[in-house]
Amino acid sequence: MKRIAFLLFFFSVLAATEGYAQRFALKTDVVKWATASFNLEPEVRVGKKSTVALALSYNPWTFGDNRKWKHLWVQPEYRYWLCAPFSGHFIGGHLLYTHYNAGNVDLPFGVWSGLEQNRYQGDLVGAGFVYGYHWMLTTRFSLEAAVGIGYGFTRYKYYECPTCGAYKGTQNKHLLMPTRAAISLVYVLK
Repeated sequence: MKRIAFLLFFFSVLAATEGYAQRFALKTDVVKWATASFNLEPEVRVGKKSTVALALSYNPWTFGDNRKWKHLWVQPEYRYWLCAPFSGHFIGGHLLYTHYNAGNVDLPFGVWSGLEQNRYQGDLVGAGFVYGYHWMLTTRFSLEAAVGIGYGFTRYKYYECPTCGAYKGTQNKHLLMPTRAAISLVYVLK
């Protein structure tokens, strides 16, 4: 919690030093809320057409039948806005890190085959590119959609499910993967 408070303080100080009208925004991703994940993303303007953001997500829950989607996700991102920050199209790049513990979940489209029979626990690091669009609804509230694709590397241990018992092994994987899929509610501070 102290680290998150420090990051919010850092972003607010940085935003206060800039001479721009819209300097700082706080966002929450409704897609992550659909998976019962707490999330917050402060974003600050750092140039005439650029911003930096830090997406944070946390899910501590184990659901019925020992279903898990636990994770701690950190994703710093640089954005270049084609018009002006917090308005219209943007492109950018990001890094990501997540520690996860997931199992006994059947994801659509074969996104993670084996997740319904096994529990996976490990770390993932990666980098990717993002494209998005930001709709201003009022002077303070906005809606934003973003998608990203990139590279990820994960090292994990896996266990039997549904009781998530016996250790089965350790594996490494290199992935071409979606690195962002967000629909965010945004509050812009001036």
